[in-house]
Amino acid sequence: QVQLVESGGGSVQAGGSLRLSCAASRSWYCMAWFRQAPGKERAGVASITDSGSTIYADSVKGRFTISRDNAKNTVYLEMNGLKPEDSAMYYCAVRYGPYCSPFVMMTYWGKGTPVTISS
Repeated sequence: QVQLVESGGGSVQAGGSLRLSCAASRSWYCMAWFRQAPGKERAGVASITDSGSTIYADSVKGRFTISRDNAKNTVYLEMNGLKPEDSAMYYCAVRYGPYCSPFVMMTYWGKGTPVTISS
């Protein structure tokens, strides 16, 4: 059974930082982060392949960094310069290759971790 367990969400003020983690029960070619704000559609944030190739949504470029530890089957999302519009439920997701992007359909999803940014 595939398990994806996110952690690290919380509440911070604008300009602050958070680091999200997602531990998977097995290795995956593609690991990604998505987010969904209340009343909005889920949107891709960033993705990373097992070789370290990354793709970011324009809205987070320069502020967020995705990384992974293949030995731990864990993906991270370092979020800096947080803005109120970054508030959302953040989901970890994985998929098989050959494609890896936060703009393609993923195979499995975690249950999410909430992020709230106050102004």
